[in-house]
Amino acid sequence: MNGSLYIQPGLWEMVWGAGMMVKFVLLVLLLFSIFSWAIIAYKIILLKKIEKETTAFYDLFWDKRQFSQIAAMSKDFKSTPLVNLFGSVYAELSNMIKAAEQSGTRVQRDELERLERILKKAKAIETAKIEYAVGFLATTGNTAPFIGLFGTVWGIMASFRSIGAKGAANLAVVAPGISEALVATAMGLLAAIPAVMGYNHLLTRIGRITTEMNNFSSDLINIIEKQISKKPGS
Repeated sequence: MNGSLYIQPGLWEMVWGAGMMVKFVLLVLLLFSIFSWAIIAYKIILLKKIEKETTAFYDLFWDKRQFSQIAAMSKDFKSTPLVNLFGSVYAELSNMIKAAEQSGTRVQRDELERLERILKKAKAIETAKIEYAVGFLATTGNTAPFIGLFGTVWGIMASFRSIGAKGAANLAVVAPGISEALVATAMGLLAAIPAVMGYNHLLTRIGRITTEMNNFSSDLINIIEKQISKKPGS
């Protein structure tokens, strides 16, 4: 090798020796990766708490059956969305019962449709809360490889311009610039792969919680319907 040895630079040396555009791309990808890991960690902790409280509140719901008792004890559950679903329906049902008692009538079965609409809106709100920021993981997974590829293409273009300026095209001249450029592609994949895995994992767990909300809503409406059919103002 012309009496000399070419020493392979480390990762940091390659990043430091890259052009400004490649450095900017690497910075963007680093931020994507940091935010993605932060979202994944936060959501895993949050979903674990939600799942635990959802199971506990479901047990309380079937154990007590009395809505007034459930409403009083629901204050101990801060994370599960089932509490907000129950609270929205309980508040409206209480108003219906009061109105029926004042008018000397009973809660009508067709008023269940209003409760169902309230539950549907509450479910949409709670689902949006749980899914907040998860979409960033999908964005990272879809765009990070292409951002890294852009950095690589730009770096290779800079390398070829350097080759043209120097008038030399041997491996010693080409290899450093290309290796520096390829770091951008590696960083893009490093940001995208955990983001995609985290997104799929979180989406699966959120789907289970959404199913729990749907089941709870159906159970709640069924119980209210049975109580209405038994006696006035129940």
